[in-house]
Amino acid sequence: MVESTLTAIGRITKKAVIGALKGTSEKSKAIVETTADLVKVTIEGVGDFTVAIEKRVGEIVSGAIEAATEVGEDLFMTIKPTVYGIVKAGSDAGADVAKTAVAATQGAIKAAGKGGIDISKATKEAVTGAIEAGDEIGTNASMAVRDALATSVKGAKDVIKPPPK
Repeated sequence: MVESTLTAIGRITKKAVIGALKGTSEKSKAIVETTADLVKVTIEGVGDFTVAIEKRVGEIVSGAIEAATEVGEDLFMTIKPTVYGIVKAGSDAGADVAKTAVAATQGAIKAAGKGGIDISKATKEAVTGAIEAGDEIGTNASMAVRDALATSVKGAKDVIKPPPK
């Protein structure tokens, strides 16, 4: 196993996600809830939510991916709910949803690259998670997430479909 280079928030995320994965049969839901809780804790007391999320989101995604690797979970199954949970929690906390979606997606892709997994599949899962969160938040968020991902994340245009009507 490769030596972990996680930051403190990454290590906390890893431990929390391992606990969530081992403690439930609803793994996707557990990942969403765990990453969302970590986003909320990370930004408590911070003046600019978006900056705080952008700085920490890569660490949260890396921790979640290391956790999935350690317990033998499907990494692609982990990426989508992790990004979804981060985007949803960022929105709930008042952060810019488009910037949060881009940061979460880029963090997931970077973590996937470090983990040696297929970047195109990781991009698809991350973009899908961000878009699904945007769609759930509302029409404006849905469009903002799609536009931000299309212009900021390589390969996102190939994944993005029009919003549901």
